[in-house]
Amino acid sequence: MNEILSKAIERARQTMKQNIGGPFGAAIIDAEGNILAVSSNSVLRDNDPTAHAEVNAIREACRKLESYDLSGCVLYTTAYPCPMCLSAIIWANIKKVYFGCRPQDAEAIGFRDDFIYRFIENKCTDKSVMEIAELDREECLQLFNEYQKENKTIY
Repeated sequence: MNEILSKAIERARQTMKQNIGGPFGAAIIDAEGNILAVSSNSVLRDNDPTAHAEVNAIREACRKLESYDLSGCVLYTTAYPCPMCLSAIIWANIKKVYFGCRPQDAEAIGFRDDFIYRFIENKCTDKSVMEIAELDREECLQLFNEYQKENKTIY
């Protein structure tokens, strides 16, 4: 068994038994193999639907490095990342991810990642999942233009 993934599994099992979150753990290492973060899902404890293991690990690693950029890092996770976590991983510039369980495994025990994947595949048009509508674009574009004119950091 992989040593890094084993740490993620151990953390997930520990917090799962404490009813902090589900069977999800994640660890991030830097390019030299140093462990930056080992986290688990804390959705139930934090009452935060975004407190997934991967997001928590990214937050921890970023704090440790004092950077929003985790280029060169590798993420290990107990399950294939949900769409939110995939997005967070991409935003963090992590290019390599190792996972244990497949999306079908999470679905088999009741987790809902599958319907989000279908929503995205169907171009986010299923209003029973969520309605997305454009509003006041011109006013919002002014804000974007201000950011660009002030030469603010793009991340």
